[in-house]
Amino acid sequence: MQRFCSIFSQLLQLFPRIEFEQAVRAQQAERHMRGFPCWGQFVAMLFRQLGQAHSLREICGGLAATEGRLRHLGLDGAPKRSTLAYANQHRPWQLYQSVFEGLLGRCQSLVASQGGGKRFRFRNRLLSLDASVIDLCLSLYDWARFRRAKGAVKLHLLLDHDGYLPQFAVLSDGKTHELTVARKLSFEPGAVIVFDRAYTDYEVLESRPTPQRGGIVADEVIFFPQQRGRQQRGREAVKQ
Repeated sequence: MQRFCSIFSQLLQLFPRIEFEQAVRAQQAERHMRGFPCWGQFVAMLFRQLGQAHSLREICGGLAATEGRLRHLGLDGAPKRSTLAYANQHRPWQLYQSVFEGLLGRCQSLVASQGGGKRFRFRNRLLSLDASVIDLCLSLYDWARFRRAKGAVKLHLLLDHDGYLPQFAVLSDGKTHELTVARKLSFEPGAVIVFDRAYTDYEVLESRPTPQRGGIVADEVIFFPQQRGRQQRGREAVKQ
């Protein structure tokens, strides 16, 4: 009999089942299992993300449509909406933080072993800084008020182009300006940071000539005013 391995199944192989179960025991995440293990919840929510489902009905209905192929994902069957809702309400979020950190560590180790994955000719480290607004239902998340009738949170992400892995990520409410988060970051000397105008907050100290070819619009030596304030406070603290 010919066997098939779906793309979804291949993605799940990035999460070793043994390590997942160790994290479940460490967080005591199945104290209120009710016959539905954490692995089943994880598979269902990953299915939701990849399938862009917008409700529990879509998640459970989509899994039920592939009922005969769920065993190779580690599921005995598709969960009911009430079962999945109960799991989402009672399972500790720390479990999935551990799962993410484990995956990120494996990816970082893989990138390091392969010598990075640079596509650009930069000798220095190249980082991209950006933020994205994620819409939320205001009636369910009243704390995430963004506009008069809209809820949202904002994801701030610093991407390291060595392997295209996130170096820093934080969730804030939708009204938090990008600069508020950016000022809390520190970068190694010589790093090249790419960002849009939402992060523009600097003083131009020197303008340098640009080559006629190559698409470079400006070459400037800049200084961040916020950094000057931190340096001044540091000197005052030393004097005291």
